Amino acid sequence: MPASGTFNWETSERWVRGTRGGVTVVDSRHPVLVWEASHPVPRYAFPEAEVRADLLRPAAAPPATGVHEGSTVFHDLVIGGETVANAAWSYPALPGHIAFEWFLHDGEVLEHWYEEEEEIFVHPRDPYKRVDPVPGSRHVRVEIGGRVVAETRRPVLLFETGLPTRYYLPPEDVNLELFEPTATSTRCPYKGIASYWSLREGGSVPADVAWAYPDPIPAAERIRDHVAFYNEVVDIVVDGVKLERPVTLFTERLLES
Repeated sequence: MPASGTFNWETSERWVRGTRGGVTVVDSRHPVLVWEASHPVPRYAFPEAEVRADLLRPAAAPPATGVHEGSTVFHDLVIGGETVANAAWSYPALPGHIAFEWFLHDGEVLEHWYEEEEEIFVHPRDPYKRVDPVPGSRHVRVEIGGRVVAETRRPVLLFETGLPTRYYLPPEDVNLELFEPTATSTRCPYKGIASYWSLREGGSVPADVAWAYPDPIPAAERIRDHVAFYNEVVDIVVDGVKLERPVTLFTERLLES
């Protein structure tokens, strides 16, 4: 497993493709998974021969040095009459390879990414990260401001490396009349596309406090339509024991909303 907080890479045997506007920009059978020291999730870098280099131009306005592990060679992507600034770069430690932005970019770079024949979102899946949805029989109660909003004895417990256990409850065991759906939608490479609810009364509870995956990827099928709540801002009682509210990478955003 790569050491966190350091620059690491390893080869992958997955067939990876990336497209924009129906044009295949990346078609690689020799991708390299890259972990940057400042990012907890991996990226891909590809051999130059497996990238449409003819669509790349030297970046007109490259970012300041120090971005992407000291990379100084950046590329704009020119395709379909559009120019995507700083869409790709080369790592000094990985000569002959080109990486593309997937996230933390002002706009979409490549519209679709595939591993083999499965579309993937947000970032490549980390081979050292597990996401296990496990059916359970624990008595789970969710409270907001002292009021019970959901209660079940048939949760699906989702164990995800680096995050607290999430408790996914059958929708019929959640008082959805207390909530209203929002327009928020997020993507997870391990679970799929999520839809959200906010508490109708609002108050001190952040918006989008609950979510579900109506059409999860096959590996997460067990959580289909089940509703989960952010442990960080609601009270979850499991078998009579109130859980401590964890501090996670979501906490700051939730408390500011």
